[in-house]
Amino acid sequence: MNQDRNSGALRRKPVQKRSVERFERLLDACAQLLDEVGYAALTTKEVARRADVPIGTLYQFFSDREGLIGALAVRNLESFMARVEGRLEREKPEDIPGIVDVTIDEFVTMRRTVTGFGVVDFGAVGQDHVLNPSLDNNTAVAGRLRSLTASLTGVQDDAELEITVRVALECADSVLQLAFRTDPQGDARLIAECKRVLNSYLNDRLRSDQEN
Repeated sequence: MNQDRNSGALRRKPVQKRSVERFERLLDACAQLLDEVGYAALTTKEVARRADVPIGTLYQFFSDREGLIGALAVRNLESFMARVEGRLEREKPEDIPGIVDVTIDEFVTMRRTVTGFGVVDFGAVGQDHVLNPSLDNNTAVAGRLRSLTASLTGVQDDAELEITVRVALECADSVLQLAFRTDPQGDARLIAECKRVLNSYLNDRLRSDQEN
């Protein structure tokens, strides 16, 4: 049973400038502590102390620790999508390898440079529905990437594209986890192999879709 579907709610979104600043400070503190102590040892009390925010204020925004993690995952995903879309707009790749390179490179860069991203990228272990209560994390991410893929390649955004992007994401997730398992910077050979696998699969599937 996925208990995380019923926990981790964001109680309210900040609106006023002061509230937004506190909200972001709490997420920054959470990310720092994830790198320092890990997910299991993270506490809301220490996050509030590190952010110099009253614990009551933390609970105005977040229902619990999982809510805090969920908000961080959402921020990470929005940042990732903005980075990918920004580079694609600037570089305008004309083929699948160019799109794959940008997407993988931005994920790898965030993994190397963004605080806490190695512990919580778009979700956390045992918290499978932090981005969307009705979808597991990878399905939610795949939905965002599917829309982007359709707009860039001209393929129809349908059930076939949905399964194609989902499979590609699961492959990338597994290989990139392996790449960073023993190397904090990511094993360059495995990152290159990840791109190779995705290019082969996506070229085959998307070309087939276009022909049909």
